[in-house]
Amino acid sequence: MVDVGPERFEELVADALDELPEPLTRAMDNVVVLVEDRHGEEPDLLGIYEGVALTERYSDYGGVLPDRITLYRLALADVCADEDELREEVAVTVVHEIAHHFGIDEATLHRLGWG
Repeated sequence: MVDVGPERFEELVADALDELPEPLTRAMDNVVVLVEDRHGEEPDLLGIYEGVALTERYSDYGGVLPDRITLYRLALADVCADEDELREEVAVTVVHEIAHHFGIDEATLHRLGWG
């Protein structure tokens, strides 16, 4: 387990988002990335996507709150030995959850090595 404060963790998340290719970030629509300590019902959950994937949005999509990608600071810190490992795990989790925003399912992510 690595000890990382909320501010430093948010910097790691921002760094991971900054590393995404620009065409990918431009294609993201109506989504916000948040940080919380832990998921209330699943304390070991590293991240979660909640919303309507881009592949599921049709002409009647509109007037809805943004999709949410939430990263769980303490759960991620629990599975990492040091900050370098945490930086990598945050990046993988960011990519994983953004992939859900683009409609990529768990099985495909695991098959591609992003599970």
